[in-house]
Amino acid sequence: MGDVRVLVVEDDDAIGEPLVAGLRREGFDVTLVRTAAAAMAAPPADLVLLDLGLPDSRGFELCKRLRARSSVPIIIVTARDDETDRVVGLELGADDYVVKPFGFRELVARIRAVSRRSTSPPPHMLGPQMIGELEIDRRAHRVSLAGEEVALTPKEFDLLALLAVDPGAMVARRQILAVVWDPHWYGTSKTVDVHIASLRKKLGNAAWIETIKGVGFRLGVPQ
Repeated sequence: MGDVRVLVVEDDDAIGEPLVAGLRREGFDVTLVRTAAAAMAAPPADLVLLDLGLPDSRGFELCKRLRARSSVPIIIVTARDDETDRVVGLELGADDYVVKPFGFRELVARIRAVSRRSTSPPPHMLGPQMIGELEIDRRAHRVSLAGEEVALTPKEFDLLALLAVDPGAMVARRQILAVVWDPHWYGTSKTVDVHIASLRKKLGNAAWIETIKGVGFRLGVPQ
C-alpha cells in the first residue's frame, strides 16, 4: 500500500493534519487540500477521502465533479450520520461513507478495501464477455450495451463483473460484500442495494438484475 496516493479533502486542520500524519505512518502517500478548488487542481490520486463540509462548495457537488472526471475511488468522511446523505453520496459515485468520529484502524481498513480491485478473473474471462447485448471487458474495465459504452463507478463495475461470472446463478449478499467490498466489511449492507439500483438505472432495464428476496441477486437477460 506504500504506493497508494491518497488525496484528503478536509478544511478542519484539527482533523486533517492528524489524519494525514496517521496515514503517512501507515505508508500512504498523502496530499491534504482544504477546498474543492484545490481538490480539482491537485495531482492525480489513487483514492480520495472527501469531507462534505467545504468552504467553497458542497461536498456532494465535488464528489460528482471528481467522478465525472475519473473513476478514482472516493470515500466520503463526514459528521453527517443521515441515511439520505449516505444514499446520495453513494449514488453520486462514492465508494464508501465513513461517519465522524471514526476509528482510525477502521478507516485504514476501508481505504485498503476500496483500493483493492477485483481479484483476477479466471483465464476464460480475460477477453470481453457477451451476455445478450451486454459486453463486459474486465481487462479494459469497460462495459457496453448494444454497442454504447456504459459509464460505471469502480464498485458498480466490480459488482456487475461478479454477477456476470455465472449469469443466471444467484450470488448471495454476503458474498457480494466480501468480494466487492471487503471480507470484514463494517458498513451497512444497504450499500449493495444502492449500487444495484444504480446499475439497473444505467443498464436501462431493471430486469438485468433480479433480486432474490432476503438472499441475493442474479444477472439475467431481459426478455
